[in-house]
Amino acid sequence: MAGLATSLGSGAMTNAISELGGASAILAIGTNTTATHPIVALQVKDAVRKGSKLIVANPKEIELCQFADIFLQHKPGTDIPLLMGMMRVILEEELHDKSFIESRCEDFDAFEKSLAEFDLDTVEKTTGVPRDKIIKAARIYATQTPASIIYCMGITQHVHGTDNVLATSNLALLTGNMGKPSSGVNPLRGQNNVQGACDIGSLPNVYPGYQAVTSPEAKAKFESAWGVELSGTPGLTHTEIFDACHEGSISALYLVGENPVLSEANANHAIESMKEVDFMVVQDIFMTETAELADVVLPAVTFAEKDGTFTNTERRVQRVRKVIDPVGDSKPDWWITCQLSKRLDGKGFDFSDPEEIMEEISSLTPSYKGISYARLEKGGLQWPCPTTDHPGTPFLHAEKFGTDSGKGKFRPLTYGKPGEEPDAEYPLLLTTDRSLYHFHSTMTRRVYGLNVLKNEELLNIHPEDASRFGVSDGQMVRVVSRRGEVEVKAKVSDSFSPGTVSMTFHFAETPTNVLTCCELDPVAKTPSTKVCAVKLEKVA
Repeated sequence: MAGLATSLGSGAMTNAISELGGASAILAIGTNTTATHPIVALQVKDAVRKGSKLIVANPKEIELCQFADIFLQHKPGTDIPLLMGMMRVILEEELHDKSFIESRCEDFDAFEKSLAEFDLDTVEKTTGVPRDKIIKAARIYATQTPASIIYCMGITQHVHGTDNVLATSNLALLTGNMGKPSSGVNPLRGQNNVQGACDIGSLPNVYPGYQAVTSPEAKAKFESAWGVELSGTPGLTHTEIFDACHEGSISALYLVGENPVLSEANANHAIESMKEVDFMVVQDIFMTETAELADVVLPAVTFAEKDGTFTNTERRVQRVRKVIDPVGDSKPDWWITCQLSKRLDGKGFDFSDPEEIMEEISSLTPSYKGISYARLEKGGLQWPCPTTDHPGTPFLHAEKFGTDSGKGKFRPLTYGKPGEEPDAEYPLLLTTDRSLYHFHSTMTRRVYGLNVLKNEELLNIHPEDASRFGVSDGQMVRVVSRRGEVEVKAKVSDSFSPGTVSMTFHFAETPTNVLTCCELDPVAKTPSTKVCAVKLEKVA
């Protein structure tokens, strides 16, 4: 989110999901779309059937490669040189949109100079992608308009994740693929309401509507609305909180809908951190592995037991309606939060239902101002929706960007090493992957049918590496990193290049994230879970 917010003024998906079907070219980078966002993948496939050119850039040969015009199988962590190499081709062949750059962008000269280090010989050596493929991909993206970019965690979960995102933005700006239908840069959110959680201030540096905590005007606005004194200092990010717990500067932890025992990078560190606090509360719909560590567990309801709204990856606010009464003693999250706040003498929590909460959101959040339950009865609305008669906004930046100047900002980029790299002791590079059948396991591992489809973790290993380390298909091996180890069944597969192995992280029996690296992106503070050096040991 930080990258797009810097370059475009908004960290959200710029275009609607349905617009992918009308794109003349699509670049899918760092996303295993059929596994993580199958509905979005249907739009991509539909576009291909209509004649769209599909470029897939991924360390893994994913299902979408079957539909692609070109597959760029780059090494994990080399997204910046790959994208900058494509942009150098576009500039050298004068395929860039000069008019768009001159009228709607700024800082182009500094960006252009930064391309000097990305000659194709260097890019090919760094990424492992042949130069002729890079040239072909660049030409397709630049000449087939409108062109759309989609990406997911394969772009963001790196030590230079923010720069990766900026590279995608640079590419779209360079070719004028912004501010019109079926174009743009489109991050695919990992869960159904991630976008909504961010929109209403579940970030350490902003109030609802991305109004900065450091802004005196925003601070005064929310102090007046809420009747309390607020801090003007941003809080800690998700990963920084665990570090603070481990160091002893946080003594109590309240986790809502989160299972870091399985999902957190360097999970052993997270577990140790949670054990360090004096008091921990977990609020969730099941007794998760994390809830087992809690002092108090507050049972929450599922989507089917509550009213409210979700805001999905395309900025679409949609109603959620209760189908069944809450099971047992479980309660809606909003009700639990209000009750706790009241018992701590908190002000402003006298809501009787979620609709009243939405009314407050609309009154304080400019992009949600025109959204109400009455309007949502007729269907979802995409923000920004500034007035009660506004139809919503399918694509952003039609006339101006959300930056201070109203212009899209090019950013000069350099390439740094992707954090942890293989060496003599840890000769393989582990990257995490996703399965179509499971998410973080809190819900999906409790579904019998999904466990029939996939019931165990597998280590994907290339035949050359299997031969090199004496590993056979189906054999149990021990995967060891600098942070932990797990035992897992090997699956010999050529979906990754030699030197790279992969695992999902859905199985408590094989907690992959005890292996992963927690080195952080300096801006977004996202851990580099996509790059982790490991070694293999045989299990007796």
